[in-house]
Amino acid sequence: MIRLPRPRLLPLSLLGMLALLGVKLEGLWPDGAVPGRLVSQAVASAPAAAPVPPPTPPVAPASIPIPRSEAPPTPDALAERAVLEALRARRAEIEAREAALAQREMLIAAAERRLADRLDELGALRQRLEAEGRQRDERTEQGWRQMVRLYEGMRPRDAAGIFDDLDMPVLIQVVDRMREAKAAPVLAAMRPERARLVTTELARHRSRPLE
Repeated sequence: MIRLPRPRLLPLSLLGMLALLGVKLEGLWPDGAVPGRLVSQAVASAPAAAPVPPPTPPVAPASIPIPRSEAPPTPDALAERAVLEALRARRAEIEAREAALAQREMLIAAAERRLADRLDELGALRQRLEAEGRQRDERTEQGWRQMVRLYEGMRPRDAAGIFDDLDMPVLIQVVDRMREAKAAPVLAAMRPERARLVTTELARHRSRPLE
């Protein structure tokens, strides 16, 4: 005969105790509130919690540039650099030459101004000397004219006696300025050899070019 298993009494008794406990607790809370409902209400009335900010992603460290070694210049670059240096040197030489030329032109201009001033001074001096020479010649000529008038006013024999002993250069200047009508009688009254010498020197004097 098959035996049926006996029902366990402990689980059944636990279920009954839990049911009885629930009935008692429901009678203790007013207005039919139960702990589960109170907990739900408390949770609903609680302020919403502030949102938690997302975690900040880690900042990657700045990359440090690694110096790269420069490649050696190519022949074309070297040639271009040489051409540029030659052009700079040529330009500096031209600028120095232009500066020297400008300085030389300034010196020449200053020398020309000094020369022009000197020429003006010499021109003024020449004019003054010429004026003084003309005045001197006029005074000299005036003196000769006075002497000529003196001899022309004398008697030919008296004038001839003086002319025979007068210095030849002075005598030539006097006779040359005398009128022919006055000089002829005086020469005729002079000693013949003296009269011939005066005539020769007078012709030589008048043949000289004017200064």
